[in-house]
Amino acid sequence: MDPRPKLHQLKQQRAAAYDELQKLQSHPDQRKFDAKASEVESLDIAIARAEKTLELARTDAKLTPGGELVPNDGWKNAGEQFQAVMRAAFNDGRGVDPRLIRAPAGLGETDPSGGGFTIAPEFSATILTRAYDMGELAKRVFKLPIEGPGIRIPSIDEQSRVTGSRWGGVQSYWVGEGDTVTATKPKFRLIELYLKKLMSLWYVTDEMLADSTALTGIANQAFAEEIMFMIEDAIFEGSGAGQPQGYMNANALVTVPADKGQAPKTLTYTNVTNMWQHAWARARKNMVWLINQDCESQLLSLSTVVGTGGQPVYLPVGSIGSQAANAPNGTLLGRPVIPIEYANTLGTTGDITLVDLSQFVVADRNAMQQMSSIHVRFTTDEMTFRLTYRVDGSPIWHTGLTPFKGSNTLSPFIALASR
Repeated sequence: MDPRPKLHQLKQQRAAAYDELQKLQSHPDQRKFDAKASEVESLDIAIARAEKTLELARTDAKLTPGGELVPNDGWKNAGEQFQAVMRAAFNDGRGVDPRLIRAPAGLGETDPSGGGFTIAPEFSATILTRAYDMGELAKRVFKLPIEGPGIRIPSIDEQSRVTGSRWGGVQSYWVGEGDTVTATKPKFRLIELYLKKLMSLWYVTDEMLADSTALTGIANQAFAEEIMFMIEDAIFEGSGAGQPQGYMNANALVTVPADKGQAPKTLTYTNVTNMWQHAWARARKNMVWLINQDCESQLLSLSTVVGTGGQPVYLPVGSIGSQAANAPNGTLLGRPVIPIEYANTLGTTGDITLVDLSQFVVADRNAMQQMSSIHVRFTTDEMTFRLTYRVDGSPIWHTGLTPFKGSNTLSPFIALASR
């Protein structure tokens, strides 16, 4: 028995149950909320079992006469499946390829016009993997796969290292004989992540569908790069409203002021060292400089005076000590420099940041929802493909850290103010 229709049905039921759960968040009756939450959790368990069954079913792979490995659902690649969907459209539902699974209608899981087919899950998994492999930011974050609609992560609420504030309120005492001490305890907070929806839509012409190999390559590359861009842009500067909260919009960001009287659109040696002073010491070994490429000319001119001469601060690729193997774009104060297109232009806050992205958590559901429709653009001889990915993210830190001794607020997320 094919487990896929049952899996699609369970996912639709879960989507509907989760929508109802969201509506009950502010409901005065806690029992209704808890009951609906239990229903969602039960459906998650059932989905996990169905996905495991499907995974085991796919181990029964076979070889084509040409020696190509084909999963037991029979698709060589995404392009071959797309072609079958298009042929089904022109057959008006007759002679549909038996390998196609029609998406059940209703509950927002298919296009409103109906007639859609699901896309084989192994194709979408390939897309998602490529997105994370390609991204300079996404591959550095703390990635947390989850099964449900969200997650609450317990965290220590430590905002200061001053005595009496460590671990949010733990304190020890040096005592003499007969002395008493005051009981203390750590303080906790919750990091709450509720998955946001990232959707990709593509219209494909009949001419493009004619070459399944080319189509597969285009689909993988296009969706991988777009998903990567949206995820990384959100990690950098997401608003937190309907998308992850980027570190540039987080309370944990420490923004270092420009030098007094500093010329516009410049970077100075003191800018860099002041940013470094605010970097949490434990995070420095993981930190990278993320820059807009407009900053590179300024970095190349940075130096510090040594006697009657000088010493470069930024070591570009190929220079002695640049650690080019680990930093293909050079190093600044010994840490890799990475140009990213999400960084703001030279002279504005966010043109250069010093960050440890292991202190940024991204929660997601590894499996994408995939749908295709033969009706949305039928009159223009195009097929519609849709990918939906649920993800959320946030800095693990919710504020900067006051040091035990010293005046500089510390953080794993440092930016330079506008100048």
